[in-house]
Amino acid sequence: MGILELKNICYNAPDNGKEILNDISFTVDTNSFVVITGPNGGGKSSLAKVVAGIITPTSGQVIFDGKDITALSITERAKEGISIAFQQPVRFKGLKVHDLISLAAGKNLEHWEACNFLSEVGLCANDYIDREVDASLSGGEMKRIEIAMSIAREAPLSLFDEPEAGIDLWSFQNLIEVFRKMREDHSGAILIISHQERILNIADKIVVLADGKVKAEGKKEDILPGLLAGEDISKFCPAGKEQEGA
Repeated sequence: MGILELKNICYNAPDNGKEILNDISFTVDTNSFVVITGPNGGGKSSLAKVVAGIITPTSGQVIFDGKDITALSITERAKEGISIAFQQPVRFKGLKVHDLISLAAGKNLEHWEACNFLSEVGLCANDYIDREVDASLSGGEMKRIEIAMSIAREAPLSLFDEPEAGIDLWSFQNLIEVFRKMREDHSGAILIISHQERILNIADKIVVLADGKVKAEGKKEDILPGLLAGEDISKFCPAGKEQEGA
C-alpha cells in the first residue's frame, strides 16, 4: 500500500510558463525507502517542493495516506504527517536543540528523552542538547539534528532534499549510517532526493527523473547497475513497467 502517490503531476514555471515537470506518476510504499535521482536541472528539487507543498502543481494530484493534499500548505502537510528536511536547514537563534526536538515530538520531552534522539543520529547528547540552533552548528550537525527531529515526530513520511548538500565527507559518511539505521529501526517511509551512490545503495526503490519526466523506476537491484554504468536505463526498465513487488 502506498503512503504517497503522485498522479500525473505537471508544473510550469509561473514567470515564463516553462515546463518543469511533465506527467510525473509514482508511488512511495508504506515503510519503504525511495530515492529520486537524475541529472541536475531534471526537476528533482521542484518535485520535492511539490511533495512538501511549497509549490502547487499546474495539474495532477498529490495523494497522502488516501487523502488528496494537492491544495494543502506546507504547514497543513506537516500536520498530516509529512516531515520535511531542506538542503539548507533552518536555524533558529535563541532556540535550543532540546526545544526543537520537543517541538517535533509534539510534547515537552524530558532531558533524557531528547538526548536519546540525538544519540540515535550519532551526536553526543550532552554536547548538543543545550546548544542554540544558530551559526555555531555545522551543516552536518544541523542535518543530523533534522533527522533526530524526524525520528522524534514518528512521521509516516520523511522527505529529505539532497541531504548531502553543503557538508564534508566525514559528515556525509556518518549521515549514510544514520539513514541506514533509521530505515532499519523506525517505521515510516523515507523519500530522499539525491544523486549519491551510497544513498542509492540503501534504497528499496529508485526513481530516475530527467527533463522533467520519470525515465525509469524500480527496485534498486534493477536500476542501480545501469545508472552506475551510464546506460540509458529507460530501455530496460521503463517508467510504470516495474516488476511485480517493486
